[in-house]
Amino acid sequence: MKKIIVPVDFSEYSEFALEAAASIAHKFGSELIVLHMLELSSAIISSGNEGLQEEAIYYLKLAQKKFDAFLDKPYLKGLKVHPIVKQFKVWSEVNEVATENNAQLIVMGSQGSSGIKEVLIGSNTQKVVRYADVPVLVIKHNPILMDFENGVFASDFSEEAIAPYLKAKETFDFLGIIMHLVYVNSPDGNFRSSSEIDQRVSQFLEKADGDLTQLDAINVVSDYSIEKGILNFANVIGADLIAVATHGRKGLSHFFEGSVSEDIANHSTLPVMTFKI
Repeated sequence: MKKIIVPVDFSEYSEFALEAAASIAHKFGSELIVLHMLELSSAIISSGNEGLQEEAIYYLKLAQKKFDAFLDKPYLKGLKVHPIVKQFKVWSEVNEVATENNAQLIVMGSQGSSGIKEVLIGSNTQKVVRYADVPVLVIKHNPILMDFENGVFASDFSEEAIAPYLKAKETFDFLGIIMHLVYVNSPDGNFRSSSEIDQRVSQFLEKADGDLTQLDAINVVSDYSIEKGILNFANVIGADLIAVATHGRKGLSHFFEGSVSEDIANHSTLPVMTFKI
């Protein structure tokens, strides 16, 4: 894991993400690319008006000054840290920065939200999860311990979930995390019989792993919703991390269909890692 992207807005939750990323970087010798996105309109950036250009320069220098103080942390000592300021707040750019720098992980802090605020504006974390092609680790609290031991990987064991499963398996192995596979049978997730689930999981493992070695490791739980099933299972086994696959839905399809992965990332108190389908 050579490079890690950390999007920040200089908030407390950004500091949580930065410290978590630093912990991983120290362990694996990674470089940190700390990204801040200025909320400047395209009109200000492209304007020929001298006053507007001066305003853009002012905000750019202010961000650079904030970076100096924000990155003055003892846990960053000995790490290669590259601050980057983008002049327009487009959340797909986080993925572009990750691609340009060949980063293997994005670490981001999130306060989470609920109710009407979540419906109307969502969260920046959700937007990053939606666009990112690389795994996104969402941190919700001060990362006192970052030695993940037990991680839950939740899946519907469909064919399209094979790629994120293999990526999650690779990432878990690299980080030394024990993977607990879980399937949630619920009314909101196309309820299936036990035999149907067994067949679905067996076909999945045959295609993904080439054998059924992991079959006994699959945990099938029933709950009122997929989200509740995942969170409750993680609590029962004492998990340190939850991993889920995401479709990366955008626009109206996201609004109408929703996304379990984004709900988990928004509501879980545990760190959440997402892998794009």
